[in-house]
Amino acid sequence: MTLSPLLPLHDGHRIPQLGLGVYKIADAAAADAVQVALEAGYRHIDTAALYENETGVGQGIARSGLPREDVFVTTKVWNDQHGLDKTLRAFDVSLAKLGLDYVDLYLIHWPAPRQDLYVDTWRALEALRADGRARSIGVSNFHPHHLDRLLAETDVVPVINQVELHPWLQQSVVREYDAAHGLLTEAWSPLARGRAIGNEALDAIGARHGKTAAQVVIRWHLELGNVVIPKSVTPVRIRENFDVFDFTLHADDHAAIAALDSGERTGKDPDDLD
Repeated sequence: MTLSPLLPLHDGHRIPQLGLGVYKIADAAAADAVQVALEAGYRHIDTAALYENETGVGQGIARSGLPREDVFVTTKVWNDQHGLDKTLRAFDVSLAKLGLDYVDLYLIHWPAPRQDLYVDTWRALEALRADGRARSIGVSNFHPHHLDRLLAETDVVPVINQVELHPWLQQSVVREYDAAHGLLTEAWSPLARGRAIGNEALDAIGARHGKTAAQVVIRWHLELGNVVIPKSVTPVRIRENFDVFDFTLHADDHAAIAALDSGERTGKDPDDLD
């Protein structure tokens, strides 16, 4: 069975580069999607308290029969639970819903800068890392200026920054910052919420390689060094999204994808979400 490459985190752990995202998937459907994904070779599942499907994710992992140490599980604290004590309580709730003793990666979902609590929230994550219940800790949707403050005021450098990233929002500044400070960059909405499907340039690249536009974009993320978490509930599509390890993009393919960058977001700017 083909498995995803593992990328090193600066804390000594490793993360499967290709995972399954489960945003906006109901609990029951999440259980089924996770089970299908793990059977197909995925070993990385990304959820969050906001998604309200941590229970289903845990059920899918249990159904797979895989040893716990073989599945990399990420979840996140939501904005209304920022602050040291509230974050610690929120983590306990997430862990109970997942039915696990630890998570592999715990993230601050958004900086919510107007609350001005993400530094205190990060201190809660540092405590969770110290007691082993979160093996690694990181952030999501952080701009470089948010990270600058975190690095200046706290002790542990995040291992990863998960941001919206796709051909129309290639995030070169964020990726360069992350790399310079030892963070991996992880892409959410890696297919721009379906915009990649049917795109003429991506279809043309796919035709040259015998792949779909979605597979081309996922491969592009992998070759950039991004961790990538495409979402699907359809078994055929889940398997298709993982079938990206048997081809390599050419330099002109990368140039054509680079030309799509327009700075367009499908979600909010991190400075604008409370």
